[in-house]
Amino acid sequence: MSSNLRLVLMPNISKFGTLVDEKLQLIRGETHSNIVEVKLDRFSNGEGKATIIDSIRGKDVFLLSDVGNYGEESLYLSRCNKYMKSPDDHFQDIKRVISAMNGKENSLHVVMPLMYQSRQDKRKACESLDCSEALRELEHRGVDGIITFDVHNPAIENALQNCSFDNLYPTYSILSKFIVDEEYDSNNLMIVAPDTGAMDRAIFYADSLGVDVGVFYKRRDFSKIVNGKNPIVEHKFLGNDVAGKDLIITDDMIASGSSILEVAYDMKKRGANKIYLVATFPLFTEGEKSVKAFDEAKEKDIFYKLYTTNVTYVPEYIKEKNWYKEVDCSKYLAKIINAIYERDSIRPFLDSRSKLNEKMKTLGKHPSTK
Repeated sequence: MSSNLRLVLMPNISKFGTLVDEKLQLIRGETHSNIVEVKLDRFSNGEGKATIIDSIRGKDVFLLSDVGNYGEESLYLSRCNKYMKSPDDHFQDIKRVISAMNGKENSLHVVMPLMYQSRQDKRKACESLDCSEALRELEHRGVDGIITFDVHNPAIENALQNCSFDNLYPTYSILSKFIVDEEYDSNNLMIVAPDTGAMDRAIFYADSLGVDVGVFYKRRDFSKIVNGKNPIVEHKFLGNDVAGKDLIITDDMIASGSSILEVAYDMKKRGANKIYLVATFPLFTEGEKSVKAFDEAKEKDIFYKLYTTNVTYVPEYIKEKNWYKEVDCSKYLAKIINAIYERDSIRPFLDSRSKLNEKMKTLGKHPSTK
């Protein structure tokens, strides 16, 4: 390897990480892989260890991990029953690998497309403060920078003092594919946020496409907790009439999918035409139950396509669904990694508006061309 750039790929992100490595080689005009071999082992009692096989001394290391990967089997056999790794297991492995590096690297950036414990980003009453504690722990271990995608609460970076924090949005990657693949009238398109927490994201999408935006307000019952959350008792829509319009409903993640589908059903009742769903993280952590709900909604023509990314684990059978559209973000991340390695600004990669405007004008889909 001629450069000092190295990629450490945790097993939970090997497929996506390999794509990033391939894109890096193309960007840098190189023909060698940047991947460093790492070995994770378990003793018979369940204790683990990590070993760095290739040298990282004096190198600029980017460690990639998908902490949300619930499809990776643990090497440890608990009473002869295998179990799938949890986010806690994945995060512990990150710390093991950092420990194995033993400070020999020149710089270290941890890339977690799905931020560990991102949904536990603030404290209510006597709750744990997991996300900020995890970030501070990485900082304490000498991590120079953290890179993530569409973090649940961008303000979480305030937990860090001397460690950079880059929150990336896959907006250009998703919308670039959308405007090429789909037939739509830009003057009859609207972006909808499923709740007020997703409003900033929806505004960014609307601004990028030059269209209107609306938002749902979720009224919750704060006297109850169901599956760790206060249940939603009412949705109220704030926005212009959606009758006859094509919609893009955008959110950061899909767990059960009930929330985004509920919005889609409501929009259909209001007379919306074609509805597209967009989410950065298609977790589908409720498995067949949530997938069945999407199948039924598709059969009822409630939505047309789900546009999402490949930055986190999704079971293969879901990817084969006729409503599932995966967008590859490996080139985008490779450009970010290369810019950071070269000590260049990543600002040009964070604002997709101008590039999307040019692409829409070329395709005749920009509002100004109508």
